[in-house]
Amino acid sequence: MAKTLNALTRRTFLASTAAVTAAAYGFGGIRPAFADVNWKKYAGTKIGVNLIKSPRGDTLQKYEKEFTDLTGIEVSSEQIPEQQQRQKAVIELNSGSPSFDVIHISYHVQKRQFEKAGWLADIGPFMKNPELTDASLTESDFSQAGLLYAKNPQGQMLSLPFSVDYWMLYWNKDLFAKKGLAYPQTFDDMVKVAEALTDPKAGTYGFVARGLKNANVPVWTSFLLGYGVDPVDANGNLMTDSPEAIEAARLYQRLLTKAAPQGVAGFNWSECQSAFLQGKIGMWLDGVGFAPPLEDPEKSRVVGKVGYGVMPRGPKAHASATFGDGIGVTSASKNKEAAYLYCQWAISKLMGARLLQAGGGVPFRQSILSDPEVRKGVKMPAEWLDAVVESGKISKLGLPVVQPVTEFRDIIGIGLTNLLAGGDPAAEMKKATEQFRPILERSEKA
Repeated sequence: MAKTLNALTRRTFLASTAAVTAAAYGFGGIRPAFADVNWKKYAGTKIGVNLIKSPRGDTLQKYEKEFTDLTGIEVSSEQIPEQQQRQKAVIELNSGSPSFDVIHISYHVQKRQFEKAGWLADIGPFMKNPELTDASLTESDFSQAGLLYAKNPQGQMLSLPFSVDYWMLYWNKDLFAKKGLAYPQTFDDMVKVAEALTDPKAGTYGFVARGLKNANVPVWTSFLLGYGVDPVDANGNLMTDSPEAIEAARLYQRLLTKAAPQGVAGFNWSECQSAFLQGKIGMWLDGVGFAPPLEDPEKSRVVGKVGYGVMPRGPKAHASATFGDGIGVTSASKNKEAAYLYCQWAISKLMGARLLQAGGGVPFRQSILSDPEVRKGVKMPAEWLDAVVESGKISKLGLPVVQPVTEFRDIIGIGLTNLLAGGDPAAEMKKATEQFRPILERSEKA
């Protein structure tokens, strides 16, 4: 029987550096194939690693000794809750002498800030060096959204995409079957199906998504991307009051007022998930990472009844709103090569497979998601993993790459929440846009 990933021994992992065959340890394509990299070149080096407290951080710390055994590089890492981690990063990086060489970043919040400040090293040259980079690590292995996140406007690779959250549609197969309905292929289909499934007297609703201000913005951007528009265009112009943005807001309003349960204006992802778990919701739009509880018999009434679908096609584009995190080398580090080896190990096929199989995250690397041996160990249904892979092919950034992303979510989010109380889509989007525009302009001049 093939060895499980979690049962790997130190000898098994190190054997990969000698280019042993996959059969030597029984899990095919998961083999890191680190043979050509001179992993011991920086033995004796000490590096600091700053991680966001999360299942991703847990996985990296759990196997940290394997990295040290492989490289001889000593690692001092810490996990910090997300908000505090961001504050610590800013303070230390601004000082010019951070205590860490490697940093874990939330792309959808920190990308623009880190780029403008010059806090990350260009690792592009390292990726082209066969002594530092395994041949299997190529840019083409990352989803398009992953590369958009990792590269700056000049095309420099400033980090390695680590874990991704594509937005998809969870759907209740039993409720669909009772109404004789098929999975929606377009936005129009989604509206028709949602309204057909809605029966307030029976306590059944066709659609649920975040209505709570700030948290609700990715729902709207998921729709906006389907209209072929980004919240901020390539020239930095706000598109949030464009005709397409208003139509996306109108779609948001219709689904959440005509086909969602009462009180949805106060729903974040957890309330949406709880509602879907009860078996009375036809469709739920959110990130792929919220799936595991749906297949847990102790938490879910819909075990075995859940469908996992790629986001339906919009009027002008087919897109899956994408969020994620990466891992990079600080520009102030005196041990950049050693830090890069850690980053490469962190997003390797072996570590990515572990992350995926433990339910701790979804790798950006397509070769991990499509590997048959990796797939065998994934606890979620194959349909979920198929939806993840297909979503990667149509991935688009789910939030604009701006420094004041929190203010963006707050201001646009209030406008969206007002729609649930009967606000006019055009008026609300124009008002929110005018409120946010000076904030964006100030941030770009700073």
